Amino acid sequence: MPILNKDMTLCISLSARPSNNGTRFHNHLYEQLGLNWIYKAFAPTDLAQAISGVRGLGIRGCAVSMPYKEDVIALVDEMDPSAQAIDSVNTIVNTDGHLKAYNTDYTAIEQLLQSNAVPTDYSVLVQGAGGMAKATVAALRDAGFTDVTVVARNENTGRALAEHYGFPWRAALDGGTADLIINVTPIGMEGGMEGGMEGGMEGGAGSDSLSFPQEAVNAAKVVFDVVALPAETPLIKAARAAGKPVITGAEVATIQALEQFVLYTGVRPTEEQVQAAEEFMRAQ
Repeated sequence: MPILNKDMTLCISLSARPSNNGTRFHNHLYEQLGLNWIYKAFAPTDLAQAISGVRGLGIRGCAVSMPYKEDVIALVDEMDPSAQAIDSVNTIVNTDGHLKAYNTDYTAIEQLLQSNAVPTDYSVLVQGAGGMAKATVAALRDAGFTDVTVVARNENTGRALAEHYGFPWRAALDGGTADLIINVTPIGMEGGMEGGMEGGMEGGAGSDSLSFPQEAVNAAKVVFDVVALPAETPLIKAARAAGKPVITGAEVATIQALEQFVLYTGVRPTEEQVQAAEEFMRAQ
């Protein structure tokens, strides 16, 4: 990485619980490509002031994580269709003070469903109802899945999400199983948590907790956990032990971060460069 200098382009991320994943991934790519850029993660104390800082300081890109993916909408100038369609933002690009919002979470979910050849006639349980859940449910709907149930304790957000995409909602699993189970809550996240972090994003259990009961794991044909840290969550470990195909949050993180990188820089790295950045990110 070049020595800090006045001409360096800055990109940042905003999260209530920032990790080093994006920082390591983006900065490693900057170094590989010889870009005079730097990436830094922040936990803002005031979201509106933070976004004003993005605009006023000429910060080129801003990744948005929980619990800000919906709150940030009122603070940007333009919504790309990827964010507008699901009312959720995870990426902001600043062009001469004009802030345009995108959602690369949707892109990541869409790509992973396709690359793993998950049959669209599978029944699906999606646990969670926050911004990432919106991206997940929208990607499922757009991919052609029709048997999808949203599971969320918060009836207001859970029912609204489900009905918006034409799916049923339930407050609890109550022994329910499906061919594809997807955890879109912070359950199993490294560091644990107290309560839900994202509007309607269910939680309250720590990093050792299993987001779906073992019976649901055993009955599933594919297990998907969007939690990226750790890469091997309790759900993913349980699924592997049961011999189930898995899709991990680490894969989601890599794809969405890559698409952010392209939006910020206008450069698409090679597969080898992305793989090297991903390995560097996971080696922390």
